Amino acid sequence: MSHPEIEKRKTFAIISHPDAGKTTLTEKFLLFGGAINTAGTVKRNKANQSSTSDFMEIEKQRGISVATSVMGFEYNDKRINILDTPGHKDFAEDTYRTLSAVDSVILVVDSVKGVEEQTQKLMEVCRMRNTPVIIFINKMDREGKDTFDLLDELENELKISVCPLSWPIGQGHTFKGVYNIYNKQLNLFKPDKTKISEPVIQVSDLQDETLTQFLQAKELSQLKDDLELVDGIYGSLDKEMYLEGLSAPVFFGSAINNFGIRELLDTFVSIAPSPKSREANEREVIATEKGFTGFVFKIHANLDPNHRDRIAFLRICSGKFERNKFYYHTRTNKKLKFSNPMDFMANEKSLVEEAWPGDVVGLYDSGNFKIGDTLTEGEQLQFKGIPSFSPEIFKEVENRDPLKSKQLEKGLQQLTEEGVAQLFTQQPGNRKIIGTVGELQFEVISFRLEHEYGAKCAFRMLSYRRSSWLSSKDKKNINEISSRRHSNIATDKDGNAVFLADNDWTLNVAKRDFPDVDFHATSEFNRS
Repeated sequence: MSHPEIEKRKTFAIISHPDAGKTTLTEKFLLFGGAINTAGTVKRNKANQSSTSDFMEIEKQRGISVATSVMGFEYNDKRINILDTPGHKDFAEDTYRTLSAVDSVILVVDSVKGVEEQTQKLMEVCRMRNTPVIIFINKMDREGKDTFDLLDELENELKISVCPLSWPIGQGHTFKGVYNIYNKQLNLFKPDKTKISEPVIQVSDLQDETLTQFLQAKELSQLKDDLELVDGIYGSLDKEMYLEGLSAPVFFGSAINNFGIRELLDTFVSIAPSPKSREANEREVIATEKGFTGFVFKIHANLDPNHRDRIAFLRICSGKFERNKFYYHTRTNKKLKFSNPMDFMANEKSLVEEAWPGDVVGLYDSGNFKIGDTLTEGEQLQFKGIPSFSPEIFKEVENRDPLKSKQLEKGLQQLTEEGVAQLFTQQPGNRKIIGTVGELQFEVISFRLEHEYGAKCAFRMLSYRRSSWLSSKDKKNINEISSRRHSNIATDKDGNAVFLADNDWTLNVAKRDFPDVDFHATSEFNRS
């Protein structure tokens, strides 16, 4: 049985390679949704304004999105929840986790650069869960790759079939707007970067005479030829294929000039999935079930520099969340209630009385939560889908101020529970090793340790290049590899054994020497 509140929800993330225009698109969605009045600009463009979705101090300084934030708005009777993701590749893991909390994804591709390495990685994560993907090809106002070549590249590089639902008229300096294939409508605009411009002309028939006032005969015939070709090659949208994550609708536009945004947003609202079901270790949880369930996919510290607060972001999976009601925290076996849960509408936080599947609420946290924690009304459940991936850079933490070792320890524990990086502990001596995907995280960690915890540290580069999580049917096999290869063994934040390898060769030798031990590329595998 469907529920009107659940059907209303469209919860998705916008993902992209750095600089493909993700922040701009997020902002334009908020603009079209009426959540903000004029589009702001990211700090690097103007000295005094910073974009609505960039929170932390270090982000303001660097002009990059490090933290994922949530923005909600109402549009066409739907409640749209956008989960913004860090564009910078060093924060890929934060993006992977955010993807566990959404029902679909909009992937932004730069028309000049085409598919980039990180775009492929993000697509692989979407494929792990068969997340439905819509592709937005941005920057059509620049001289970029040929449109048909771009579509071929998407199919080949991302290994997904595509179906264009809008089509550009011209490109670069000749770009005039887009034709909406999905509902056969043509809107031509004058570019306007800060507010929504009214269309110069709206027609639903390409034979319409008035078009000749705005498009040259050559442009019009080119558009008709292109559309015929598109129809011949790609046909019309198979909605089931899209919902199963097998086919990606494609839109063209220029986020900065507001071209092609409404076409994308209107179609998204009409075809994107509402919350359905989620896999837990114990069973599948359906969104329309009566009992409340949800999981924490992100923890964000010190949103307000004046208060030492942490906010846990909880994605609601089923039932209804209510303020001041006791919920069961399945990992710690505790009952918790939340007197001031937060709702995020653009940059405004407000108190939420109730929330529904698909919504994300912010819970003030004094240290109860870790990423991946599940809340229920009493049932013992653990949602799947928040894996740790192998870091690429490993460094040992060296304490620079012995009097502050407690603060350092606490800071490291909290930052890794937040998911800024992974923490491994090695014996003897309780050595702390931080693993990250990129160098930038070490900057963030030392900045935050010093400014939030008053601890100073240095990092010493280690030769490890990857981590594998270990499991075995018999615990003595883990004990054996731990004693024989102790210089490669560490434990992660949850106490699981991890093998740290310098290269593939070391890893393969270990696999050969210990055939009864299973080596896993991510932390998520069946431990039973």
